[in-house]
Amino acid sequence: MPGPALNARAPSADAAIVTFRRDDDDDHAGPGARLLARSDAMREVVELARRVAPARSTVLLTGETGTGKELVAELIHESSPRAAGPFVKVNCAALPETLLESELFGHERGAFTGAERQRVGRFEEASGGTLLLDEIGELAPATQAKLLRVLQEQEFHRLGGTRTLRTDARIVAATNQDLRERLRAGDFRADLYYRLDVIGIHLRPLRERPEDALALADHFLAHFARELGRPARCFTDAARRRIGQARWPGNVRQLRNAIERAVLISEREEIDSDDLGSGVVRSGREEAFRFELPAGGLALDELERLAVESALRRTGYVQKDAAQLLGVSPRKLNYRIRRLGLTHPSWRRNRDGRDVGDPGS
Repeated sequence: MPGPALNARAPSADAAIVTFRRDDDDDHAGPGARLLARSDAMREVVELARRVAPARSTVLLTGETGTGKELVAELIHESSPRAAGPFVKVNCAALPETLLESELFGHERGAFTGAERQRVGRFEEASGGTLLLDEIGELAPATQAKLLRVLQEQEFHRLGGTRTLRTDARIVAATNQDLRERLRAGDFRADLYYRLDVIGIHLRPLRERPEDALALADHFLAHFARELGRPARCFTDAARRRIGQARWPGNVRQLRNAIERAVLISEREEIDSDDLGSGVVRSGREEAFRFELPAGGLALDELERLAVESALRRTGYVQKDAAQLLGVSPRKLNYRIRRLGLTHPSWRRNRDGRDVGDPGS
């Protein structure tokens, strides 16, 4: 497999844009196929990813949901001597603990009820290539201990097996959580954290990279106009200002959805600010508001409830996004949701059967 295409072109006189795409992609590639970097912050991420790619060292990618961590992991893989090997992805938050261990390490026939045949795990599958462990902060303590052993020894056992297997997978981990906070809370092993954080790469949120937001918006506009059979369009100045000033709590995913919506509903030649939808909220002073305490007063707990409920409604009850609006971690928001007794039908039931907030929603 050939390496990735990395190039620079100049869409405007004031900035160049670094583009990463898989070599089997062309100019008609979908929205998820590109890593666009016009801002200095993102260009530094691309450069660091390229510099560390040749090594076998573990990389820890951090940043909010939707900032492009998976694409950076692919860039590291495709820029490395392992590019001809497999690139394997595992979402650590998508499976319960027992199934996740089988996913990672494999299992022997009869290892547990329903294990009717032997299964090769992701560590075996990724040997000679790269294994992306996404949402690494969601690992249970027992799985953390087993992962630490694999990272230290490059050895593991399938579930229900006794034979020692070796892997030559390069590990890239990703998380939207603050693992240092998890360390302080005792929810994440310190030895595993320091084993993962050999090379740390942080992706800043899109609201801090307006140049990238505009570059991505142009890319998504061209893509969806082509995909949906719409005439070639451009943004009005008002739309470009709104894109550059928006908070984008959902980062690139939210931006992509907003542009797709705009292309679908707009009947004008240009995409205007109103076409982007009410969910695209500006940041800064434009969002300032005045709060007047009622004459009869208001308990702080009630004020907290109103703030939490307002943030949840604004983000469609997606707790990660609501936590960003409130300036707290998803874990802290989930604690407040439990304390306030808030529920919503879209949240998964907790293991003890109570309807409570799910920080992964």
